[in-house]
Amino acid sequence: MAVSSDGSVRGAQVGVVTVAELNRAVAALLDRSFSPVWVSGEISNLTRASSGHWYFTLKDAQASVRAVMFRGRNQLVAFNPANGDRVEARAQAGLYEARGEFQLNVEALRQAGAGDLFQRFLQIKSRLEAEGLFEASRKREVPAVVRTLGIVSSLQAAALRDVLTTLARRAPQVKVVVYPASVQGAQAPAELIRALLAAGSRAECEVLLLVRGGGSIEDLWAFNDERLARVIAASPIPVISGVGHETDFTIADFVADLRAPTPTAAAVSAVPDRLEQLAVLARDRHRLMQAWRRQSEQREQRLDTATRLLRPPSLQWAQRLTRLEQLAQRLATAGVRSTDLRQARLMKLASALRTPELAAPRSRLEAAARALASAARVGTETATQRLLHAGAALELVSPRGVLQRGYAIVTLADGPIVRSAATLSKGDQVTIALGDGAFDATVDRQHADANTDANEGSGSPSGRPGR
Repeated sequence: MAVSSDGSVRGAQVGVVTVAELNRAVAALLDRSFSPVWVSGEISNLTRASSGHWYFTLKDAQASVRAVMFRGRNQLVAFNPANGDRVEARAQAGLYEARGEFQLNVEALRQAGAGDLFQRFLQIKSRLEAEGLFEASRKREVPAVVRTLGIVSSLQAAALRDVLTTLARRAPQVKVVVYPASVQGAQAPAELIRALLAAGSRAECEVLLLVRGGGSIEDLWAFNDERLARVIAASPIPVISGVGHETDFTIADFVADLRAPTPTAAAVSAVPDRLEQLAVLARDRHRLMQAWRRQSEQREQRLDTATRLLRPPSLQWAQRLTRLEQLAQRLATAGVRSTDLRQARLMKLASALRTPELAAPRSRLEAAARALASAARVGTETATQRLLHAGAALELVSPRGVLQRGYAIVTLADGPIVRSAATLSKGDQVTIALGDGAFDATVDRQHADANTDANEGSGSPSGRPGR
């Protein structure tokens, strides 16, 4: 037998099918007849198998249905579902053929109402992020030492009890101030804002914890309030947000100075463990004692060295007096010794000093004087003879000597010497100098040859041509 494409069953015996064939036909009919739809309900009987698949029942007030969400799908879920959570599941109606059970094959899962609320969450987050309220630069450091810690939470919240238990174990010395406020419901944002403002105005703590346990997006919606976010950002006290589970994120987490994944983690972030601090203090104390001991030993050693080097003033003065006496004795001895040495040297010089013999030097001096006088006389006579010879030679070539020999010097009236007859003209006035005098003459005529008869020139009374 076989199942046709329209879901009908055909076989050898009409009307008789096996259970497996029937379930397979019904499953094919459901797959073909129903498209995936969103189904709302409450989760119950949730089981997480070792294979990673989720099995649960989706129910409302009138009915319930089995559902399965395979591992490849449930890894994309943005929250951690639990029994009692109201959810919306996008599912394909189907049949589990092995048992013939109707079930939903869930493809996507979200918290009920999460569609609208999540869109509002994204809008608020985008707006505040654009204003810079999420910037790390504006967030403050949590103080390392906290003496008073403030907690903003509900007095009935399990998260408050967890935080107080953690603080009592880690830091019992820290004073705790609780600022009560609702953490769920329509009135919660206003009460949380009043609690934060009261803590800021009273200024009695160094750090504020804003804590609440996990829940659905509706349960945590108070911490997505925009007014609350702005109050947290403006708080004069650093705020640590510990809202929900590790996978839960709210606007308060983004705007707080520090975000902790859980309320307990927020308490751990706010105060250090007392035992760890005591261990650190013990270690620091041990190091300090060691350093102090080393320094004391070094100072004692320096003191011992200084004690050895430091002598009493009386001993110092005695040593100085001894030194002074030694110097005085050396000075006296040095004076006597110096005098003796000087006297011995003086006697030696006196014995070496004798009257010089002057006879031989005197005779040598006289001989030298005689030789010098003789040489001077001879030199003078020689120089006189040379002078006479030079005078005679000079007289021979002097103008006067030349004129004495019959020559004459002819000059024009204005002074120039006549060196050539060609330079004279008729009527020129000339002066003729001779060896014993001079006379003036007038040129009558000029002879071309100097050897021409002198009588032809009346301007030369001596009968010689003028020069």
